[in-house]
Amino acid sequence: MKTGIIFDLDGTLWDATQNITDSWNKVLKQEGYSVVLTKNKVIKEMGKLMEDIADSLFGMVEVPERYRLLQKCLDDENAYLAEHGGILYDGVEDVLKKLNEKYQVIMVSNGQLDYIKTFIGFFKYEKYISDYEEAGRTGKTKAKNIKLVIERNHLDKAVYVGDTLGDMKSADEAGIPFILSLIHISEPTRRSYIS
Repeated sequence: MKTGIIFDLDGTLWDATQNITDSWNKVLKQEGYSVVLTKNKVIKEMGKLMEDIADSLFGMVEVPERYRLLQKCLDDENAYLAEHGGILYDGVEDVLKKLNEKYQVIMVSNGQLDYIKTFIGFFKYEKYISDYEEAGRTGKTKAKNIKLVIERNHLDKAVYVGDTLGDMKSADEAGIPFILSLIHISEPTRRSYIS
């Protein structure tokens, strides 16, 4: 029986929000916008589809310029993260290594084209991640991309590991169990989650 463990990326395996914020602010300044994003504002957008992020953050800009601006931010983000990375949560490599002994490890994210590839390349995790899919490559929802990797890898069983309600809903829609990752949550918050 072939079993897969499918991971979300942001908030589950790493935190790249500060570097994403820095990269996007650089682009906004280059494009002549006076808007300055904060890390907290960017965190609230993580896990959303790209058009929804553009609508939320750049609503002051008319469509289609709004989507062009976000695409410019995303293109710069991949290059920036390829050089600077993000904060990897403690124990991630050990967990991925251990899971590979028994399971197929896959990633699915709502990120832009090559976002997961940037993460894998920065940490040299090609040996741990056998497949991945992202909304930026397929144009599909996270649930549909989960189904896609399950089919593509001929998995008999799979679970999705994520950190948000949206991740849980995507797993449910894909018809697989969900595991809530609490690795990045501070101790007081973690206690309130599980009490």
